Amino acid sequence: MGPGSRNPPEPPPEPSAASAVPDVLAPGLRLVLVGINPGRVSAAAEAHFANPRNDFWRLLHASGLTPRELAPADQLELLRYGIGVTNAARRTTPGSGDLRAGDFAGSAARLDAIARDLRPAVMAFVGKEAYRGAFGQRPALGLQERRLADTHLFVVPSTSPANAAVPWTERLHWFRELAALVETEAPGAVRWTQRKEA
Repeated sequence: MGPGSRNPPEPPPEPSAASAVPDVLAPGLRLVLVGINPGRVSAAAEAHFANPRNDFWRLLHASGLTPRELAPADQLELLRYGIGVTNAARRTTPGSGDLRAGDFAGSAARLDAIARDLRPAVMAFVGKEAYRGAFGQRPALGLQERRLADTHLFVVPSTSPANAAVPWTERLHWFRELAALVETEAPGAVRWTQRKEA
């Protein structure tokens, strides 16, 4: 640094830094869900999608991906249903708008390693921004052309309370499309007959 320089710029976040919310992953998964990053409520609870106003757990059940509505504290039970959860970025922020590009450094490679090591049939991004953060491209909702190894990529609407402008029925539609894809690619994954109506 030259004379008269002030403090050095803040270093970029460590891509390998541990998340306040641990991954829920194991071999033999049919579906891996990818959130954007932990919010403060999730970090405090050490559980994915822990904000009580977040519709994630309700949509999983209503779409038939889980046989009952799980609570965030029940997240490890997802593994029984062949479902795992991770985040595209690991840093906790008040909102996803507080993320920087550097927070996603290494994200695509980490997700590719999950796809190659665990071989889920489908990896679904919960919100377009989770996908864009990982791959640098803004996707449409639904099935993507890109794959990671043999894993299909899919995008559902964000379940965050900040995305409340998207009606429940539209979000449920995309979660049901995801459930149908999982059933097609990994038969037996979605076998729950109870459906929560809009």
